[in-house]
Amino acid sequence: MRNRWRPLLPSVLLWLSMTPSLAAAQAERPRARARDLGITFGGQSGPLDAITDVPGVEVGHTTLISGEGRIEKGKGPLRTGVTAVLPRGKDGVSEPVFAATYALNGNGEMTGTHWIQESGELNGPVMITNTNDIGAAREAVISWAADKNLAWDLGLPVVAETWDGMLNDIYGFHLKPQHALQALEAARPGPMAEGSVGGGTGMVCHGFKGGIGTASRKLPESAGGYTLGVLVQCNYGSRRLFSVEGVPVGEELTGNKPCYLGAQKPGNPMLSSMSSCGATSVLPSAPNPFEGAGSIIVVVATDAPLLPHQLGRLARRVPLGISKMGGLGENYSGDIFLAFSTQHVKPPTEAHVANITVLGNDRLNPLFEATVQATQEAILNAMLASDTMTGADNVRVYGLPHDGLVKALKKHGRLTPAPTPKPSPARKSGR
Repeated sequence: MRNRWRPLLPSVLLWLSMTPSLAAAQAERPRARARDLGITFGGQSGPLDAITDVPGVEVGHTTLISGEGRIEKGKGPLRTGVTAVLPRGKDGVSEPVFAATYALNGNGEMTGTHWIQESGELNGPVMITNTNDIGAAREAVISWAADKNLAWDLGLPVVAETWDGMLNDIYGFHLKPQHALQALEAARPGPMAEGSVGGGTGMVCHGFKGGIGTASRKLPESAGGYTLGVLVQCNYGSRRLFSVEGVPVGEELTGNKPCYLGAQKPGNPMLSSMSSCGATSVLPSAPNPFEGAGSIIVVVATDAPLLPHQLGRLARRVPLGISKMGGLGENYSGDIFLAFSTQHVKPPTEAHVANITVLGNDRLNPLFEATVQATQEAILNAMLASDTMTGADNVRVYGLPHDGLVKALKKHGRLTPAPTPKPSPARKSGR
């Protein structure tokens, strides 16, 4: 059991070293995932129910949590981090993979996408962090590549972002290149942390605490037996539209909306309509132009032998999963997705023609379904793994209540009887 958590130690140790008091107050404890609650979204998961079920894929996090109270720009509080996804792991970083990207709504950023669309290849890792610290993560990848004599090959890093300014001193630019380097070096196969960890540390999803989530699907042998995994950084969506397995959960769970402690409102004008945690939570009388603001980054990995245009088709199925959860691709949301296949390897340098095996288009439907299923489950796992967090300017965002979710699903006939929550032995929260 001790070795099972070895991949998590670098990011956890960094977090503990930065925030001893907070770490002591929030002791590690298992958090039930969707399947532990009887919520499967259909399909068969891989053994870890994670993107790391796809052979070769490695994930690492650096989590930065420190400080409390009012924002002092440049000092904190910090609720941020960075996540690294390596398609072929650190040992295979020099080998590109076929890839494609798709944006449902473009109010966000993912660097390096033009070359992916042009070449059909992804070179190097995918980094995910907060909006203002893309530059630090990008600089880290270039430095990391240069140390491996791969500066040319990995010269256009892929770095994606979502906005954590509700809980983090985002204009303090706290993420530094060394933090991104730590996430790259921490990347491992096997079990991975979820929730308020890495790039997902300060994120909010459907009005609850969001963050990093993952899920996978293993196709039956009749459909090729391929594995498909999804990783999300979930920071999008309104509470009122939140849905799970067709149940309007957001209409059932109307309490515990994001709020602020104390008498002083948050300084961010985007949060001007936020209520005090001691006040009765009511919807504003006027439409809130920022409702649903936020973003979601989704990475889809598979070992199915797919060409770039086929991976583009997978990426375009991600929004179907998001929409089932209540996402609309709102005006202020950056919904950007990347899909890659680990199947093909780089041909020898002396070869001018590469012979590859490709799955027929008529065999893609099971992968489409797996993408939609795993996207939904990864989003919910991100929320289930995340505890209530109080961050910058004393803003508090509540974790999704597991008992309330089960009660709502049971009420609408989706869980009968509701199972007793049982933490998965293969995962723990990133708290």
